[in-house]
Amino acid sequence: MKRPILIIIALLICVATPIHSVVAGDAMAGKVKAQLCAACHGAGGNSVNSQFPSLAGQVPGYIAAQLALFKSGSRANPVMAGMAAPLSQTDMQDLDAYFSAQPSILGSISESDVTAAESGGRLYRGGFKALGVAPCMGCHGPAGRGIPPKYPRLAGQHPEYLEQQLRAFKTKTREHSMMNSIAFLLTPQQMREVSLYVSALK
Repeated sequence: MKRPILIIIALLICVATPIHSVVAGDAMAGKVKAQLCAACHGAGGNSVNSQFPSLAGQVPGYIAAQLALFKSGSRANPVMAGMAAPLSQTDMQDLDAYFSAQPSILGSISESDVTAAESGGRLYRGGFKALGVAPCMGCHGPAGRGIPPKYPRLAGQHPEYLEQQLRAFKTKTREHSMMNSIAFLLTPQQMREVSLYVSALK
């Protein structure tokens, strides 16, 4: 199968994937429950530590789904497994409702990273046809704001965290049916460049 056909198929999967209705949680209840989360993810879900992702402004439904994966052990992280263990489905939905409603403090990059980010932008918008890598914006949107509930917001996220997750997908220490095969084809430089670009999107 020719590489351009693979790109088209990947884009069609993203576009054609049904967007299931998201069960609404109680954002006010979620605010109370989110107090413990602030230690790592920052006030209102805006992380100041690149080791921990920002949760503010995430697409509705995504955080609840990830918490369920941590709780079941399908997504491995010893800290998050412990945090998710006592959560009920209602707790997860409430936290999701709270964080998705919070304003995201947009990221920025240093002047020295502008050239690398521009290169990452070409990959994000146009993919890497030589290896059949589909454009990232096909699933995460032109502005990196994601498509609820399956495709997360990337805009404003720490570039270091995004790069870390791409490496995890590449090595399959984080499982995802689509991202594993995409990240496997990316070089370390490409992962850094696209992470810098998307982190600065508005």
